[in-house]
Amino acid sequence: MRSPFRPRLEGGLVTAAGLALLLYAVWPWLPVPGRPARPRTVVFYGFSILGEALNEDVLPEFARGWRQRTGERVEFITSFAGSGTVTNQLTLGVPAQVALLSLELDAERLAAAGVVAAGSWRHLPHGGVVNRTPFVLVVRRGNPKGIHDFSDLARPGVRVVHPDPMTSGGANWALLAEYGAAARRFPGREEEAGFEALRGVWRHVVAQAASARAARTQFENGFGDVLVTYEQDVLRDAARGTLPGEIVYPPSTVLSEHTLVVVDRNVAPADRPLIGALVQYLWSETAQRLFVRRGFRSVDEGLNAANPAFGRIQDPFRVADFGGWDRVKKEIVDGIWKDRVMKEIGK
Repeated sequence: MRSPFRPRLEGGLVTAAGLALLLYAVWPWLPVPGRPARPRTVVFYGFSILGEALNEDVLPEFARGWRQRTGERVEFITSFAGSGTVTNQLTLGVPAQVALLSLELDAERLAAAGVVAAGSWRHLPHGGVVNRTPFVLVVRRGNPKGIHDFSDLARPGVRVVHPDPMTSGGANWALLAEYGAAARRFPGREEEAGFEALRGVWRHVVAQAASARAARTQFENGFGDVLVTYEQDVLRDAARGTLPGEIVYPPSTVLSEHTLVVVDRNVAPADRPLIGALVQYLWSETAQRLFVRRGFRSVDEGLNAANPAFGRIQDPFRVADFGGWDRVKKEIVDGIWKDRVMKEIGK
């Protein structure tokens, strides 16, 4: 015979189990005296060579200062890839609140996709440019091929390792470096000189990679005679003697400029003071000195003397000297490299 008390007991057990599960679920958020508050989280995406500078120096120093001022802990979730890849990820909806891109062209792409407001980065300090680095050549030790300039990459027998312009912001800077160095050498026939320079280089490209960092890995694994890359990515290892090659500074090359964007749609109202403070911090003397220590050139020229490893460039130039990225993309990257050079050499 079933006891009249059994259903009541079972109901009590179910209720107790439910309460236990609820308590387990909310336990981490219950206010308990002495328990540290959960950290604030910031999602930061960046182009490939930023990883060490941000993860090991710049972002930890911001977190330390923020906690000192507010008592709050901040943790960062970061991701680094080719700038074009990062731009595609942001367009597809990754939850990054802040992104540092290799070039303004990718910021323009984000604006066209509605991810960020058009031109919003230009209202930031230095028009959104956080730091710079020139494009250089890395050759095998002893420079057996006698490479001293971009024009030497067109010589017979020279094998070039290059990032891919379809995914890498660095590769687009490299194209401008190759084109611009020749154009500035031959005033009056800039376009044809630039075309011939790009054709000469790209006839000898034997390996491409999705990012500048990946191209460096190919070179270190034995591909090619010369790598076209950012100074920053190889400077520290060169100074330590651990770079499997040596840096060559072309007489004329481009200074790449790296653009910060804030993805407002991913910033909760409660996080706006935190994100705003982080953005301003990136242009502070503290952060700029940390970037210089890691091999990036500061937008404050007076700070760059702190890194004696920076090489001298006789004729540095910027994208603004060629009309900005909208014009460079249309006329040089697409009009000359893609539509003329790559079709002519059959790649």
